[in-house]
Amino acid sequence: MGDHVSWIAPPGKDAGLDVLAWTDPLGTKPPRIKIQVKQRKDNVAIDELRSFLALLGEDDVGLFVTTGGFTRDAQDAARTQEKRKLTLIDRKRLVELWIEYMDRIGQEARQLCPLKPIYFLAPRD
Repeated sequence: MGDHVSWIAPPGKDAGLDVLAWTDPLGTKPPRIKIQVKQRKDNVAIDELRSFLALLGEDDVGLFVTTGGFTRDAQDAARTQEKRKLTLIDRKRLVELWIEYMDRIGQEARQLCPLKPIYFLAPRD
């Protein structure tokens, strides 16, 4: 999406932060983007979201990405944040973003989630 990734957590025990990115290549201009990623089927609950929120400073932007979904409490908590900037991204939104930004994603990264367009005949108007 045009951001510059400066750090990706190594595989292993979850420490609450998976990716750190910046809007500029040197990481000198705010905001700093902190990303938590969860690959699972169940919903992310409020407790996990609160743990991630605790890692966000006032100038940070948080992205919580999951292949599952979010409980209603987690969605409400994200929506009512006044000081911390947080966006929740579920499986549906992740695929939408992947398709929208695919032309900016490098070939190696595209192989992580390869997509192919499907064409079909549309009825005439």
